[in-house]
Amino acid sequence: MILLLGALLVAVAIGLLSVALREEPDQRGVARSLALVEASSTAPQRLLEDARPPFRERVLDPALDWFRGLGRRLAGADAPERIRRRLDLAGNPPGWNVDRVLTWTVLGALAGAGGAGVLGLLLGASVPVLLVLVAGGAVLGFYSPGLLLYQRAYDRSEQVRRALPDAIDLLTISVEAGLGFDAAVQQVAHNTEGPLADELSRVIREMQLGQGRAAALRGLAARSNVPELRAFVGAMVQADSLGIPIAQVLRVQSAEIRVKRRQLAEERAQKVPVKMTIPLIFCILPCLFVVVLGPAALSIMDSFG
Repeated sequence: MILLLGALLVAVAIGLLSVALREEPDQRGVARSLALVEASSTAPQRLLEDARPPFRERVLDPALDWFRGLGRRLAGADAPERIRRRLDLAGNPPGWNVDRVLTWTVLGALAGAGGAGVLGLLLGASVPVLLVLVAGGAVLGFYSPGLLLYQRAYDRSEQVRRALPDAIDLLTISVEAGLGFDAAVQQVAHNTEGPLADELSRVIREMQLGQGRAAALRGLAARSNVPELRAFVGAMVQADSLGIPIAQVLRVQSAEIRVKRRQLAEERAQKVPVKMTIPLIFCILPCLFVVVLGPAALSIMDSFG
């Protein structure tokens, strides 16, 4: 009897304990939420920073993605290929790629429109003039990254054109001294500076990675729009395929490029008088007329006055 009474008491105690520990679903959810709030408030700052994404991932990256997509739609379907071509001509500047250029076009349009609008408001322009200024600023800002990229490509092409004759002379001397063509190209790349040296270094790296000499040289011509460099690459590829001595071809190419360089200098010298005509007419001649004819005009006015 005593054993049965003890077992009954133990069962009743277990039942009461289970009832006390059991909670309603709503209470359990509220308790969990309160526990999470308390844990987040008492958690270390470093854990909170790891759990919370930074501002760039939450705001800046989605905004830049949206601008990039808008730039692709506005620039056209062939815009990535054209921009990639210009980047190759500009030497692939650090930090420049197709996506960034497309993003900068939209940001430039917004910045140009905003700047032109502020300028119009400061000048007190009317509404039509203000709209024209905003539209012009947006167009200028939209095309400004492309214009900047075009200018960098043009400057780089001019540097390659100026450095090409000296590089070919050094290449000819190295080959005639007994070096192979690849070793001579490496010597020119190491002993010179500028965009042409960078391109020759890239050719050497491509050949070291297993690419053929002809393919590496064709890639050099494809990354540049300098006619002299393309002609030189074509001659080297043809000489390599036909087995013509490289030294003889280099000597002929060196003489030909020197002649083209002299002809280009003469052509630019012939353009100087034509280019000087506009500043001469609009800037220099009026000043001469004022200095020479001014006293005579004053004397005539005094005489007839």
